[in-house]
Amino acid sequence: MRLSVRSCALAWLVPAVAFAQAPAPEKVMPETRFDAVTYKSPEGGELPYRLLKPKAAPPGQKFPLVVFLHGAGERGVDNTIQLIHGMADLATDAMMQRHPAYVIAPQCPADQQWVDTPWTADSHTMPAQPTPALRMVQELIGSLEKEFPIDTGRIYITGLSMGGFGAWDLLQRQPERFAAAVPICGGGDPAFAPKLKTVPIWAFHGDADATVKVIRSREMIAALKAAGGRPVYTEYEGVAHNSWTATYGNRLVWDWVFAQSR
Repeated sequence: MRLSVRSCALAWLVPAVAFAQAPAPEKVMPETRFDAVTYKSPEGGELPYRLLKPKAAPPGQKFPLVVFLHGAGERGVDNTIQLIHGMADLATDAMMQRHPAYVIAPQCPADQQWVDTPWTADSHTMPAQPTPALRMVQELIGSLEKEFPIDTGRIYITGLSMGGFGAWDLLQRQPERFAAAVPICGGGDPAFAPKLKTVPIWAFHGDADATVKVIRSREMIAALKAAGGRPVYTEYEGVAHNSWTATYGNRLVWDWVFAQSR
């Protein structure tokens, strides 16, 4: 796998050799570390989600919150399958010690998408309203801010494939809420780039992706730069749809994420 970092400022932080030489983290079963919870919306509806908590939360200390949105294949009601990509990387002893944080992984119902748009399209216009599932994610974040000692200046959004679309969509709707975003092989609405230009964004895509066209990430990055933003973009040469394994498995990505704050 070859890497192309198409970007700008901060690109020097992510030399390709770092991806190849980063040590493999220990393996964990994320379902043993993430609590199984269900959010009940006051507007109606329920959203199952998994919650990872810091190992220790001393009184007065606040922690970041990572919001992870899974892909289409992990939809359902079992409240487990959404953990199969990326979440094991955040639940290792080493990562939990290095970056103690709250992490949530909500599960989208099987009959919904995070964003109502065809994934194979060249572009889309952001819907006027979020889907019921994404609306409940917004509500859930607000609920957790009240329940746990969360640093509201360090809330991060990431997602892959269908979840990559969801990450862009949430960011477009509430750019002031997130300190950083890592959308992977997804797409957004370039018309909203001016609203996002001050948010640290590191996007990823494989240039051989036949499921979600790489133009979706390229155009968002181009629009952000045209609006005066300074996004980071990593494009994996010769990689198809799975551009998340290398991304979530790279500690440097998480070091960058947790270094951001509003």
